[in-house]
Formats: sequence, C-alpha cells, structure tokens
Amino acid sequence: MDDAIACRTDALAPPAGVRFDAPSRRALLAGGLGAMAAAGLGGPAWGQTSTYEFAQWVQVFKPRATANGVRGEMYDWVMSQTQPDTKVFEFDKSQPEVQEPIWRYLNRRVNEWRINTGRERVKQYAELFGRIEQVYGVDRFMLCALWGMESAFGDVAVNTKWMRPVIPCLAALAWGDARRRSYWEQELINALIIVDRGWATPADMVGSWAGAMGHTQWMPEVWLNMGVDFDRDGRISPFGKPDDALAGTARYLVERGKFRRGETWGYEVKLPPTFNAGLADGKLIKTVAQWKALGVTRVSGDPFPRDADQARLAVPAGVKGPAFMYLQNLFALRSYNPSTKYALAIGHLADRIRGGGAFVQPWPTDERQLSLEEAQELQTRLTQLGFDTGGTDGRVGDKTQAAVQAWQRSVGMTPADGFPSDKVLKRLRGG
Repeated sequence: MDDAIACRTDALAPPAGVRFDAPSRRALLAGGLGAMAAAGLGGPAWGQTSTYEFAQWVQVFKPRATANGVRGEMYDWVMSQTQPDTKVFEFDKSQPEVQEPIWRYLNRRVNEWRINTGRERVKQYAELFGRIEQVYGVDRFMLCALWGMESAFGDVAVNTKWMRPVIPCLAALAWGDARRRSYWEQELINALIIVDRGWATPADMVGSWAGAMGHTQWMPEVWLNMGVDFDRDGRISPFGKPDDALAGTARYLVERGKFRRGETWGYEVKLPPTFNAGLADGKLIKTVAQWKALGVTRVSGDPFPRDADQARLAVPAGVKGPAFMYLQNLFALRSYNPSTKYALAIGHLADRIRGGGAFVQPWPTDERQLSLEEAQELQTRLTQLGFDTGGTDGRVGDKTQAAVQAWQRSVGMTPADGFPSDKVLKRLRGG
C-alpha cells in the first residue's frame, strides 16, 4: 500500500481553547505523518464525481459541518491544510480475484501467533480485562480475540505500511463518492468534532483508508458515541494504552450487539445422519432444547449448559464441513463487522486463547472454490431466476448463500446446504 500522506498539522497553531498532547503529536510527526501530499491531489480524481474542485467543495461543505457542531475556526484550521487522498477511490473499487473459502479465512486469522500472543495479552492486561468484565460483562477472551483480529493487538494501529491519515481519506470520500456521500460526510464531521474536542490532532488520526482507527479500528462515529474514558485521563482515544479502546468496544458489543453476560458465542456440533440440512440455514431459531430433541449434540460430548438459549444452526461450508450452533453473542460480534466468517473467527480464536482445541470436523478442502468471475455468474443466474443474492459483485456472503439454498430446495438438490460450489454452478448452467 502506498503512503499517500495528505495533511500537515504543524503549519498552523490550533484554534484557541484546544490543547493537544504534545508527545503524541511529536511522535506521529516524527514518523512522517505530517508531510504534505504531492501537488495536484486537489483536482479531479479517479472515481471523483463532485461538480466542485476540492477547494470549492471545502467552502460549500463548511455550513453543513458548523451546523453539526464543528466550530468554524477549527474547520478552517483543519481543512485548509487537507488535500484529498485520492487513492481511496482505487481501494474502494478493488476486489479480490478469488473469493476466499471459509477454511482459508479462518486458518489465516486463527493462527499460532494470534493464539499465543492473545494468551500473553490476557495475562498482561488481566486487571484491565477484569474491570471491563465487571462493568460490561464482555468475556475477556472474546474481547482479546477481537483486538487480535482488528489490529494484531495494536501492532498495526499506526503502521504506515497499512494505515493512512484518516481526515484526507474521509475528505476525499465525502467530496467524491456520490454512492455513499452522506455517510462519508457524516464521518468527516465526526472526525472534525473529535479534533474540536481536543481528543486528537489530525495527525493522530491514522487508520484504514475507510477511516477505522486504533486498537479495535473505530470509525469516527464509534469513537464519538461509544468511546469510554476508561483510563480517566480526560479524553477518549483508541490509540496508546488499550484501556479506552477495549472498554469502548465492550460497550459497543453490549449496547449495539446485545452481548449477553456469561454466555459463549456458540458451539461446534454434530448433526445426526438423518438431519434435514435445510434447517441449518443460520436463520431458523429454536431453543437449545429443541435442537437437542432433533438429535443435535456437541462434538466435545459435553452437555449444553443452558437449554433455554435461543440458537441457530449453520453449515458454512456445506454438510461435509463443520456444523455450528450460533448463540446471541456470535451476532453481537457480527454487529462489529457484518460478516459471519469474521464473527466465527473471533469466537474460535477466543476459544483457542482460552485453551480450547481446533474444530473437530475437517473442512471440505477438496471442494473447489469459485473464481470471482464464476461467483458473479452464479449470482447473476440466481438473480435471473428470482433468487435475491444481494448483488452480483462476486462476493459470496449470507444473502448469496441463502439464495443458493433456496434454489437448491426449489430444484430438489440435496443437500440443500447453501454452499456455492462448482457443482451448484454446473447445475445452474444446465449441466
């Protein structure tokens, strides 16, 4: 990833009434994060659809920002030094050539380094995790696993190989992305409010091209509305000590994800030979007791601790792969990133950090994964047949899997497990 640095913060003093932490600012500036971008970034850019040049847009947007709580002098101070990071348009439109199968996704993320480092972090920050558990009830192992997934336990939070100054990215997207302009405009305003409150300088705000920052990759809206001053230093920050980041993320999981204290994310389960795979669609909700009555058991042989829990069954790689019982806390994790693979990876990493083992049932690695073009073809054919895949971009998510399963049922294809294999595409083609 190229480093397109597009904001200086040392050219002007901040407006009166705003005090920044000087050591933090110096550390980031020394790392080159305050350098001005190359000339010319303010002109029309690849993917840019605004009718204004960037400098004009800055003035046009100012009344919107000030009406939402950004002081005019702060806006002028920040935006007069900002040039749009136009690389964001390339990142936004780029797609992987091949859809990553779930077993590869999990293997790459639930690896020995994350497991071992997670165990070290749980011990290192035992007191902090204990306080967070007491206040929010979020299990330390799940919270630590999320931390490991989001930033490798903080290792990449300000790494310029992967992270970029956020305000130039958000400014570029608010200016030039017509598709989601209102979203980016609001996130830019949120970032400016954070600066206005004195919680960070523009140079402090380093993150992904889409604006996620710090230990647990907060968007500005999350920083602003879910952040917690857990270390009581007078400001909220997702950087530096992990206290605020982890506590704010726990608060998010509870308030927005409805995380349930004292419960796990789910279990790997064993389905009986005669089980109707169509019930394992990840949507049908039954109590644990009702699933047990249908012959579902834990692969470990241990009993389910609470029969009254609401649960769903899923076979994300088809019936040849592992089967899972998802509880509410998996969906709490999914609220942080709307991907079931992501939530499952965090749940499994949490179990491994806790001392648990790998999944028992092997993944069907002999199943050939569809290429991007094949996945797009599969989605197009399903859409033409009236099955909603949520788009034809080649990214196979929950909607595509649900569409595959519905089509399988309609044609009597068994098992109707929703797995988008090459066999499904061949049948769609009439083969």
